[in-house]
Amino acid sequence: MKKMSKQTTWLVTIVLFLVTLSAVRAATITDASPLRIGLTPVFLDDRVSFLRKWSRYLEAKLDRPVKFVQRRTYRQITDLLVEEKLDAAWICGYPYVRNTTQFNLLAVPLYLGEPVYQSYLIVPSTDKETKAISDLKGKVFAYSDPDSNSGFLAPQVALRRSGFDPDTHFSKTFFAWAHRDVVSAVAKGVAQGGAVDGYVWDMIEKLEPELAAKTRVVRKSEKFGFPPFVTRASLSDEEFKILQSVLVEMTADQAGRELLESLNLDGFTPGNDELFSSIRAAMRVMPPKGEKEK
Repeated sequence: MKKMSKQTTWLVTIVLFLVTLSAVRAATITDASPLRIGLTPVFLDDRVSFLRKWSRYLEAKLDRPVKFVQRRTYRQITDLLVEEKLDAAWICGYPYVRNTTQFNLLAVPLYLGEPVYQSYLIVPSTDKETKAISDLKGKVFAYSDPDSNSGFLAPQVALRRSGFDPDTHFSKTFFAWAHRDVVSAVAKGVAQGGAVDGYVWDMIEKLEPELAAKTRVVRKSEKFGFPPFVTRASLSDEEFKILQSVLVEMTADQAGRELLESLNLDGFTPGNDELFSSIRAAMRVMPPKGEKEK
């Protein structure tokens, strides 16, 4: 049998090295503890395939498994993060402001070029008269979640600043527990008005135009810091910096840009706490139940 040439030997060695390296990397990812990321109902329905693609993207960048954890309410995700059963979460600015000592601000999405969004007051498209939330006195009103800024705090503050009592202004209120469900309730006439995350309503207009068309945006609020990504305070500095870098640099490659396009976002920025000053101001007008006004 002929001996292999030196060139062939080197080629075989390199191939074996690469195969071994790939196997070691795969084993490392499999053996590593998963990065647990919580998601709130800001996500629209039927996003399973998208989350699968995003988790694979993050796993490739982080060299570790990624597990998305979804819950029905903001409070459930917030509690899991406080209890350190999550490493990071995409939450609303309202619970972030209420838990700044326990959470670290990781990244803020860029929407229409800015790290901000608005609360939308919506009514059925057949309602051509309503011009402000004060016009809905005695009507049924849908909120999204008691821990939502755009879907609860903002409309409550709008009423209080206009001289109305949020507890008695409407004949009935209820929580739909998801922004899309607020839009659906108003579209079907179950509620004569509702408050939603403007980003979500814009997404619905893009993905489900027939649903959005059954509602009318009456008024848009002041701008607030966009719902941020945060981490538990105990997450190591190294893990924090790596995850932040991966999110901020999603615009640098094609796969990342495609994921951002699916989210209708322009990217992520490290952000700063001052973005949420308007939510803090709103909380001074309407302190959370059980908390004294500062």
